[in-house]
Amino acid sequence: MLPRRAFIQQSAAALGASLSLPDIARRAFGAHADARASRGFIDLGRPPDIVTVQTADGDLRLTAGPNGTWDEKGIQLRTTHTSGALRVELVTSSAHIKRVGLRWRERLDDTRAILGDAWERAYGDLAWRGFEPDRVMPWYVATWDGARTHAYGVRTGAGALCSWYVDPDGISLWADVRSGAAPLELGERVLAVCDVVCRPGRDGESAFAAIHAFCKQMCASPRIPAAPVYGSNDWYYAYGNNSAATVLADAEHIIELSPAGANRPFVVIDDGWQPGRGASRSGAGTWDRANEKFPDLPRLLGDITRRGARPGMWIRSLQAAADVPDSWRLARDRNVLDPTVVGVSEKVAADITRLRGWGCAMIKHDYSTFDLFGRWGYQMGSALTRDGWTFAEGPRRTTAEVIGELYRTIRAAAGDATIIGCNTVSHLSAGVFDVCRIGDDTSGTDWARTRKMGVNTLAFRGAQHGAFYTADADCVGVTNAIPWALNREWLDLVARSGTMLFVSLAPDALGGEQRRDLRSALAVAARAAPLGEPLDWQKTAWPAKWRLMGEERSYDWGAAEPG
Repeated sequence: MLPRRAFIQQSAAALGASLSLPDIARRAFGAHADARASRGFIDLGRPPDIVTVQTADGDLRLTAGPNGTWDEKGIQLRTTHTSGALRVELVTSSAHIKRVGLRWRERLDDTRAILGDAWERAYGDLAWRGFEPDRVMPWYVATWDGARTHAYGVRTGAGALCSWYVDPDGISLWADVRSGAAPLELGERVLAVCDVVCRPGRDGESAFAAIHAFCKQMCASPRIPAAPVYGSNDWYYAYGNNSAATVLADAEHIIELSPAGANRPFVVIDDGWQPGRGASRSGAGTWDRANEKFPDLPRLLGDITRRGARPGMWIRSLQAAADVPDSWRLARDRNVLDPTVVGVSEKVAADITRLRGWGCAMIKHDYSTFDLFGRWGYQMGSALTRDGWTFAEGPRRTTAEVIGELYRTIRAAAGDATIIGCNTVSHLSAGVFDVCRIGDDTSGTDWARTRKMGVNTLAFRGAQHGAFYTADADCVGVTNAIPWALNREWLDLVARSGTMLFVSLAPDALGGEQRRDLRSALAVAARAAPLGEPLDWQKTAWPAKWRLMGEERSYDWGAAEPG
C-alpha cells in the first residue's frame, strides 16, 4: 500500500512539474482564485489533482482524461457534478481494488486548527489540533483560520469508508472500497464511491455553527423523532444484573420524575434480559425468549406502557448462537454472524420484528461495528480491520454497502419503533436510525470516564444532532458511587443541550436532592430546545463554557487526577 506520506510527496512532485499553485488556483476558481486561496478554502467541487488506486497488484496513478475521468489499465474513476456535490464513481471489470485516493493541492497557510470526526462513536479523543498529515479523520474535516471555519466531507450513505488527511499543501481523501479485508471485485457494475461536498466558512459564524450547517449539507434526509427523546436505561446501575422487578421499579421512578404531557419517557431494558444473561448463560445470541429473570416479557412491556412510559430493549443482532449453521458465521470471527448470508439477514429481521411485536417502542441495536471489524472505533485507524478475510458472498460489495444493507434491514423490521444505533457507523446510520450513540460509554461508577467520554462527545459531535439523527451523548448514571455535585453538572448540561437525555436510576441513590434535580432536568429535556454550543472547545477537550437555551453557562468538571 502506498503510504499517505509518499502519496502526498508524489502528488506535490507531479504537480510541480506541470502547474504552479497560482495556475491551479486560477483554473479552479477563475478571477477570484487568489482571494479564495488566501482564505484557506479549497473548492472540492473541482476535479482532484491526483488520483491513485491501490489494487491487489500494487498502486496505480491514474491518468487524467476528458470530462473528469481518470484511467489506467482497465480502471476508470469518474467525477461528475450532481446536486451540489462531486460524485465519485469507480469502474473496472478485472482489477481488484482496495482503496481510491484523491488529492487536492493548495496551500493552507492560514489554517490554525483542524477537527475531524470518528468512524462510529467518539472515545473522548476528539479535539481541534494542528497539522498531523497521518491523522485519520473519518467522514468529514473542518479547518479554522482564526475567523472562518471551512468544512469538507462526503455525504452520508457513501458506498465506501471514507477518511480525510490534511497537510499544509492540501487535502487528501481515501475511500476504502474493500469487502471486509479483501480487494473489491466490482465486475460489470459501477460503484458510487461517494459524493464529495464542501462549505466555505462565513464571517461572523462560530466554528460550531459552521459544522452544524455542514452536517445538514451532508445529510439530505435525516430521520428525526417527532418529539425530544428522554427517559431511562438500566445499564449504568444494574450492569446486566436486572430483572422484571427492577425494570418495573425503574419505570415507576422515571414516570414519577418526568413531566406530564403527551411526550412520554422511554424505559430501556439493556443487556441482561436474554438467555445468555441467565443462570445457565447458555443462550448467547438467542433473542426469541428471555431468561428466568424475565418470565413474561410481553406482559412486562405492556405494564410499562400502561403505567405511562414507552418500553425499549437492547439487542446484539450479530452475535452467533451456538446452534446456528457454520455457513452463517463470519470468516473473521466464528462467534459473529455474516450479514451477507440470506439466512442471517432473515434472522436479524425476525429478531427485530419480534421485539416490536412484544411491544417495544424503542430498540437499541448494539455491537455491530465491533462484531464486523473486530475493533473498536479508536482501534480502526486506516486499516479498519485485520487482513485475510471477506464475507461469505465473496468480495462483490464494499463493507460500507454491506453495512448499509444491514441497517436498512433493521430499519424495515422495526416498523415505527425508534431505533438507537449504538456502536454503529455514524455516517451510514444517518437517515436510517432515529438516534445515534455518538460516544463511548459513560459510567455509573467512574466519574473520570463520564467526563472523558460524555463531555468530549457532546462538545465535538453535538453538531450532528438534528442534522443526521437525534444525538445521544450517553447516560447520567445516578448512583452512590459518583458524587452528586459532579453528576448534577453532567445532568444539567445534557438536559439543556437540546440533545437526548437518558438517566440510569439506582433506587438507593434517589434522595431528595437527586429527585429535585432530576425532575427539573427531565422537564427541560422533554421539550424542544435549541442545540447547545461549546464555547471553549478549541482550547480544551472538556469544554466548560457553553451557550445553552440562549444563555451562557459554565460547568466545573472537577480535577483531572484520580480521586
